[in-house]
Amino acid sequence: MTADSGPGTAAPRQDLIPGNPLRALVSPYLWLATMHLMTDVFVGAATFSIVVTLLALSGSLLVVMLVGIPIWIATAWVAAGLSAFERGRIAFFLGAAIAAPRWPTRPAGVSWLRYSGLLLRTGSVWRQVTYQLLLLPVGILTCALTAVGWTVPLFLISLPFWFNHLPVKHADLGVLVVGNWQSALCAAVVGVLALLLGTPNLVRGLAAMDVALGRALLGRWSSGELTERVGELEVTRRRAVDAAEAERRRIERDLHDGAQQRLTSLAMTLGRVQVRMGADGEGDPAVRSLIDDAHREAKEAIVELRDLTRGLHPPVLADRGLDAALSALAARAPIPVDVSVDVVDRPSRTIEAIAYFVVAEALTNIAKHAHADRASVTVRRTDGELLIDVTDDGVGGAGAAPGSGLDGLADRVRAVDGRLAVTSPSGGPTTVSVVLPCR
Repeated sequence: MTADSGPGTAAPRQDLIPGNPLRALVSPYLWLATMHLMTDVFVGAATFSIVVTLLALSGSLLVVMLVGIPIWIATAWVAAGLSAFERGRIAFFLGAAIAAPRWPTRPAGVSWLRYSGLLLRTGSVWRQVTYQLLLLPVGILTCALTAVGWTVPLFLISLPFWFNHLPVKHADLGVLVVGNWQSALCAAVVGVLALLLGTPNLVRGLAAMDVALGRALLGRWSSGELTERVGELEVTRRRAVDAAEAERRRIERDLHDGAQQRLTSLAMTLGRVQVRMGADGEGDPAVRSLIDDAHREAKEAIVELRDLTRGLHPPVLADRGLDAALSALAARAPIPVDVSVDVVDRPSRTIEAIAYFVVAEALTNIAKHAHADRASVTVRRTDGELLIDVTDDGVGGAGAAPGSGLDGLADRVRAVDGRLAVTSPSGGPTTVSVVLPCR
């Protein structure tokens, strides 16, 4: 019922009927399509009877609410099961894979009464019910036309073998029938031509009509379903981005509380050893030199690890927000940076982290490439959006070329439906503008 096939569909098998008349006549696809069309009426009679009976029961018992609701839900689910069977039958005989529509499931905590209302409002449910009701009249038509398409040519082809048993002409009724070899042979030729040229095309057309009807009523069709799917994908993407940011924060905490603390303790121990060896004035100078090197390496490792954890997710950002985090970032910049942050209500942690790293990457690029004397960072929140502008008075000419740092920033901003624009004429100034949604 809830199968969710992919959007792609295979080529209809009837399209593979060869164009050569003789090859088309012996093509297995033609015979499979014929069997499908001939059985439409029987399948349609069964589905029509089942669905009409259930609809009549649920409609007549609506006044008895507790009885009508489960019967209606059962009707919808039976129609979905019959539709799944029809999609399988079309795929087997006609080679056309129809993607199943998304079926409304009952969320936890939702009553059966509300769920029945959801089924009533879902277009795909009614389309599948409609298909089950239409299959009988459509099956009568396709079965009759298919039978005529095969039996009439075969009747004409066989006429020379039994034409002499027919009267030549019945004067009272004015009925003219075949009464000689020439007429019988002409009828047989017409029958052969009809069998070779007419029957395959008739079967192909009827099969294409069946597939079109199935795709229209049994597959994904409405724009509402597409909108719902897009919404689900947006939620999934947002959760993935949030999970990635949460993982960054976890790694930062583990490094800060684990490896960084151990290195700090190691550096302090080595420092005490240095002090004691210097106070005693004893010990091998080579050992003392090794201890000095180890102490220096430990302190450098602490600095590198601190920079790494700050690059993953600075603790000040989580504790005090963008204003404090960007001010600390500007204080470490090699050039003067003016920071202005006007954010009354803090955005989500994910948006805050992306905003911080956008500014950090922009300031890094300014320090490396802009040859600027000053820079400024402006952050403000308005109309549900976080607006960020990073400006420098450097040489300009910056751009988000593929593989560049700004290109990577643009990808990260687009992951949350944000926008990044770079204005950098030759000679400067350069402005990186970013808009992040705060929904």
